[in-house]
Amino acid sequence: MTSDFLKAVEIGRPPNIQRLFPNSKALIVSGKVINRALKTKGQAIAIAANGRNHLVIRGALRAAQRANAALLIEIAKSEGGANAYCAVNYWNIARHIDAVCNELGITIPVAVHADHYGIKGDKDIEQARTEIPSMFDAGITSIAIDASHMMDADNLAASLALNRYVPKWAGLETEVGEIKGSAGLSTVEEALFLVRGLNAHDIFPDWIALNNGTSHGLEASGQGIQVDLTAEIHKALEPYGICGAQHGTSGNSTERLRQIAARTRTTKANVATALQMISWGVEVNDYGNAVLDSDGNFKKVSGQGVSDELWAEMVAYAKEHGLSGGNFKKLNLPFENKILGQSAEVRERSVQAVEDFVFHLLTEVFNAKDSAPIAIQALLDAGSYDLGPNAKRIEDPAEWTEAKYRERAKSIDSDKGPEGDFDD
Repeated sequence: MTSDFLKAVEIGRPPNIQRLFPNSKALIVSGKVINRALKTKGQAIAIAANGRNHLVIRGALRAAQRANAALLIEIAKSEGGANAYCAVNYWNIARHIDAVCNELGITIPVAVHADHYGIKGDKDIEQARTEIPSMFDAGITSIAIDASHMMDADNLAASLALNRYVPKWAGLETEVGEIKGSAGLSTVEEALFLVRGLNAHDIFPDWIALNNGTSHGLEASGQGIQVDLTAEIHKALEPYGICGAQHGTSGNSTERLRQIAARTRTTKANVATALQMISWGVEVNDYGNAVLDSDGNFKKVSGQGVSDELWAEMVAYAKEHGLSGGNFKKLNLPFENKILGQSAEVRERSVQAVEDFVFHLLTEVFNAKDSAPIAIQALLDAGSYDLGPNAKRIEDPAEWTEAKYRERAKSIDSDKGPEGDFDD
């Protein structure tokens, strides 16, 4: 461990992390730190690995260490919220990360991101007033407030109402447009409305997620990320200091992901379904999509991932409970302990497969190699865990009262399309 790393551990860990893990040598940082590092490096994107199971977390951390890359590990509300389908959740994910970092001697900075904290209405807002602080109490260092399925004015209103519960030092992501593929694509007008309204109230998100043509889970259409649209929206938002968060990377070729890194202001890319499938030993293609056999079933590779016997049990459980396609994700919770109860050899091959996949993305696709020292230097330069806001207020608050922004929102030509998948 270098002197710079040890100094960063001393000054760079947020207050909640210092309180939870006073004797730790894990450099768990704000999401702001990761964003700034990749922005400084330029045309580079940090992976936000959805830690749906413990082996994915281990593999992602090993890959980032090997690539000397800054990393986010995240869990979404559907994956790890109150009604979770994963054993890893908002309240234990930081403990998983801290334990593995200390066990393996990980020396890269890691942010703990609460992804897709979905808000559907007033009931969710009320629950969030208690739940968001509880998540930060448990070690979250970055959060995505996602009210994107609501109309534009309501999205802004929810984001404004909940911001007071997010520490100023924490990473912050906002979202416009549900993640639903080619339907209801986000527009410059919608994105500007949300970001300008937040800016007027001294809220400066680190990232914005868009519906830019991708989808969660298993993407088979080939439509994928619209690079030109993404670049256009990011260019319009540039004065507000915000970067892009790319959701739904599974289902997009590595070449398209390279274009996102090279031509847009994206600094965070979520990778979820592919990592889950790889850890189980399901074959995936270059798009990160699971490969199907001639009968339309997932193609499990013998000798990779979980044992063939356990996989047969998982498939039988899925059939009994009517789970198919992307809903295989709901096997995570009932099978986590059985997966961890396999032999060391089987667990290691799962971890190694995740490590190799993530390492390839970090070094060959997202240009994230050697971003860790840039993040550490940012902490040393600031002398603090808090890097401060990434922008200044340029909007007039008097023009963004609730009455005025609701009136302004009426003129937005917004095609929300059919209901989307905003959960993970």
